Amino acid sequence: MTPHMKWSIAGIVLGLILLIVFPWWVTAGIIFLAVAIPTTAWLMLDSSQRRRIRQMHRRGQLGR
Repeated sequence: MTPHMKWSIAGIVLGLILLIVFPWWVTAGIIFLAVAIPTTAWLMLDSSQRRRIRQMHRRGQLGR
């Protein structure tokens, strides 16, 4: 099983647990923030910084 598949399954399980424990709108807010914060951080980077991160990711230097 790939690491991306493991993260996907963990996200789905966590979302279901949150949906059971909290009202649906709180769960939707948490999921929205989990997507919006990294997206906002990526968009705040300069184009040269994004290019450097993409190169690091392609070479396998990022996330290890």
